[in-house]
Amino acid sequence: MTDTANAESTPEKLKMHTPDLVSANLAWVAERFPGCITESRNDKGELVRAVNFDQLRQELSTEIVEGQQERYHLNWPGKREALLAANAPIAKTLRPCREESVDFDTTRNLFIEGDNLDALKLLQETYLNKVKMIYIDPPYNTGSDLVYDDDYADTKADFLQRSQQVDDLGHRLVANTEANGRFHSDWLTMMYPRLKLARTLLRDDGVIFISIGDQEIATLRQVCGEVFGEGNFLGCVARIAKKTSNKGTYFAPSKDYVLAYARNGAAVAPFMDAVDEAYKKKFKDTDERGHYATVGLYQAALDPMRGCSNQRYWIECPDGTFAIPPGDNFPATVADASNRPPQSRNDKVWRWSYQSYLNKKELLVFKQTSRSPLVTPSGDQSPWNVYTKYYLEDRLSDGIRPRDYLDDLTNDLGTAALKRHGLDDYFDFAKPPELIARLAKWLSDDDGIVLDFFAGSGSTAEAVFGLNATSGSRRWILVQLPESTDTNAAAVSAGFSNLAQVAIERVKRSAAAVQSQSQLHQRRLDLGFRVLKIDSSNMKDVYYRPDEASAELLGGLVDNIKDDRDDEDLLFQVLLDWGVDLSLPITTETIGGKTVYFVDTNALAACFETGITEDFVKELAGRKPLRVVFHDSGYSGDDVKINVEQIFKQLSPGTDVKTL
Repeated sequence: MTDTANAESTPEKLKMHTPDLVSANLAWVAERFPGCITESRNDKGELVRAVNFDQLRQELSTEIVEGQQERYHLNWPGKREALLAANAPIAKTLRPCREESVDFDTTRNLFIEGDNLDALKLLQETYLNKVKMIYIDPPYNTGSDLVYDDDYADTKADFLQRSQQVDDLGHRLVANTEANGRFHSDWLTMMYPRLKLARTLLRDDGVIFISIGDQEIATLRQVCGEVFGEGNFLGCVARIAKKTSNKGTYFAPSKDYVLAYARNGAAVAPFMDAVDEAYKKKFKDTDERGHYATVGLYQAALDPMRGCSNQRYWIECPDGTFAIPPGDNFPATVADASNRPPQSRNDKVWRWSYQSYLNKKELLVFKQTSRSPLVTPSGDQSPWNVYTKYYLEDRLSDGIRPRDYLDDLTNDLGTAALKRHGLDDYFDFAKPPELIARLAKWLSDDDGIVLDFFAGSGSTAEAVFGLNATSGSRRWILVQLPESTDTNAAAVSAGFSNLAQVAIERVKRSAAAVQSQSQLHQRRLDLGFRVLKIDSSNMKDVYYRPDEASAELLGGLVDNIKDDRDDEDLLFQVLLDWGVDLSLPITTETIGGKTVYFVDTNALAACFETGITEDFVKELAGRKPLRVVFHDSGYSGDDVKINVEQIFKQLSPGTDVKTL
């Protein structure tokens, strides 16, 4: 016998247990009443399949079954916990990492390493209502994607016991494995708090673009409708992700989607694509105004029942005859043609209303043809077809409306971008920078902030660099979890211990590639970035819970700052707490023998050294900074601490003074 024959004849193994009747019954219900199957948590807190018995009772009844009041809403096991996660405060900070940054003191770009839920919370004060565009490419929930677990109340031991896994760095990661059934609830619980926090960062005219696959497109539409409001849905773009694939059970998967939602749809300008050379070739004809193309005034796809009753009328042709779109009902004479509405779906209409026709008759173009769809008053085919002009000049200034289908931005462009930088062995399914650049162009804002809190390989940074090389001064904020590269031998051998490090390297190489293009040297580009890492607060626990501190502990404290933190760590926590832009330029000066940090010249002045005297305070007040911060234990005496606010009131009354 062949190996194949042996394999085919292998007996089925005995189950060695009694039948699982509950599972069998669930399967029976699911087969007959799929709408009654839902998700819930069992006594162990695990997600399991369950039956919506109210719905099942209704399926089996010929009358309305009394139960909970019906309402349209999105709900799932874990929604309340997700809302709590969005609102729960955290005692964390962002610590600057100069050695991994580029042009740290002057760049406006930020790369944040850490959990994006933490990052979104930390950015609330500083970037509330300031972000023009958010692009994210979250996990598609394919069964092997990693999703974030956000239970801050658990101890590490509790978490390990509950989640069954944690990486060596203690990152809160849970695999939504096949064994977990690709539950929507896990994915929703991860996404919901992040989307709620992201919305608050958007400007009034800000837009979020979200890449997503078939697995969660319907769920994402629902949750975004709840978070952003259905009225702020701008559209869903289908994108060909790969052109060659023979996987899948029924169809070869080749597409994904980009959902677009606004903070306030009424404030967002219409999206436009720039006119390319191929499009320009359509404008072959010219007149005294310039190059133009034509489009039929009648198009068969027009629906005559849209309520536009003034779009059916006679038009006089160059030979004195009259023409009208086909139909069953015709105005009896030309005189009353403008007032006769279409009577049925068989009565076709023009694109223009009668008033538009009167106002824009000079744009009409008549062409004789033997294939005209128009008819004459006698019901015969008209020898004329009617077109309208549209001008290249208008398209060049206004642009053209983008289609909601993209077939020229496939994932192989993302792979090619990584390959150009020698990093294609470390990331799978990287989004093309060209896709993100296209989305950013639709917003017609050359100077806004672009945020990506699922940064992945860093495609968004490369996209912004490329856009700015041509025009504008957009700046970006990227957030990436330091997910371990243990399973990627190539990354480990190259010295990358986590994916955030690979992304940082990709951003550096992208910047170098842009800089190397000689024609760009005339523009002054910001190709740097500050690396900021999420960490626990710089303050010792006693700072947050002084009532829990013992006398012995208090007696042993020199100050309330952790021993491993430096002045620059403190500076960035002050920026966060005060809501000062984290990308403003930073300089240091020595005044009276002490180091003083100046942020954006006078936006903030900070000195964390000891021995602060009144003379030092007076000299600093003479600079008239908007904000000043000192270390609470840094004054040379109690008299200085008492007088510091009075000194600023006299010399710089506009300065806000605080201590750390």
